[in-house]
Amino acid sequence: MTDLKLEYDWVRRTRENLFAFLETVPNKVYTLERADFAYGSLRNIHAHIAFGYLLWVGVMGLEYPRSALERPATDFPDVAAMRARFQQVDALLGEAFAKFSDPDAMFTRQYRTETLQLTQRWVIFRPITHEFHHKGQLLALARVLGHPLPPEMYGELVGPFE
Repeated sequence: MTDLKLEYDWVRRTRENLFAFLETVPNKVYTLERADFAYGSLRNIHAHIAFGYLLWVGVMGLEYPRSALERPATDFPDVAAMRARFQQVDALLGEAFAKFSDPDAMFTRQYRTETLQLTQRWVIFRPITHEFHHKGQLLALARVLGHPLPPEMYGELVGPFE
């Protein structure tokens, strides 16, 4: 899990760049609902990203009850509240890194109507790829709403030297 811990730290630091950008976006834009865009708002996309970690790592990996982790996006009225939500994500990942001891051993979980074959490594890596997919959507929506990522801000994964 050492490699995954290091890689998640890159993800976490990259996320900080996104938070720094979103702090420059007016809150009325961050929460503006757009029915024509996936998840409807910057905030809703952000909440969906966070819940992806809580679902896969927390529910599927650590076997928390879904009801203990799921909250509507409206519970996060601004970027500061979403930062707190991601602190919960980071704490959950810390718990997983401490508890997961056999990253490639298969286990099964029920998800909707399917029985899934999973590994500890997969339940961590899956929401990482999900985050970057939706980060692209979030940045595209911000641009549509008149708030493009400034050219001096680095929008991709931070480097190991940063």
